[in-house]
Amino acid sequence: MPGALPTPSPWTQPSGGRRSAAFFDLDKTIIAGSSALAFSRPFRRQGLINRRAVLRSAYAQLLVVLAGADAATMEQLRRGITALCTGWDVAQIRSIVAETLHDIVEPLVYAEATELIAEHRDNGDEVVVLSASGMEVVEPIAALVGADRCIATRMAVADGRYTGAIDYYCYGEEKARAAREIAVERGYRLEDCRAYSDSITDLPLLEAVGHPTAVNPDRALRREAEQRGWPILTFADPVALRIRLRRPAIVTTAVAAGVGTAVAALWLALRRPARV
Repeated sequence: MPGALPTPSPWTQPSGGRRSAAFFDLDKTIIAGSSALAFSRPFRRQGLINRRAVLRSAYAQLLVVLAGADAATMEQLRRGITALCTGWDVAQIRSIVAETLHDIVEPLVYAEATELIAEHRDNGDEVVVLSASGMEVVEPIAALVGADRCIATRMAVADGRYTGAIDYYCYGEEKARAAREIAVERGYRLEDCRAYSDSITDLPLLEAVGHPTAVNPDRALRREAEQRGWPILTFADPVALRIRLRRPAIVTTAVAAGVGTAVAALWLALRRPARV
């Protein structure tokens, strides 16, 4: 969806003197899973969605975690989330995200990602999060992990409510365009910049920089990275920022158990009559 990039919020304006940029995808790169679907339960508690919608989002989350988010899956998720949030009060969404951010998101953040972000900041790089998820969700997560700015999808708003239209969709080639415009704006050479992503849909972004890296890549991106000789990183340690215990084996087991529990819960819930 072409057009001018959205203006960053004040907190995202980095100080001068940065040498280059490190562009990070969000889902499955910085956090384990989908940021757009992570808040399903608090949204249900606030009466925004019903149990059936929560189950659908749980199933979509499993698709993202187990199979990766290809273009078709992303488009399906985009349509579903856009339709679901039509008419929601924007201020209420921001309030729910702010109130539940630490409980919902902190356990999903990869320790390896925050360490890499800190390393880039120490090296004088500007850290930019580029995500197809909505700005209301992406912005506080980006601030939480220490990014300097973020570019994310923006839903159209009228009278304080989402209209169901999209003003700016930060996806695919649009991420590469955002990276190029940021490089021009800040005086960076793209060949000095780095990009990190898990998805083949971010191939344009990875191709745009001089130092692309695949993180937890889906099958298509892994093949591409292996053919091109790109580095491949595995992040497997999602631990709350306030805890930061380095126990990869335990965490990996917990994640596997969590997926199994989610599948079982989904199966049991689908057997019960749905209640609105």
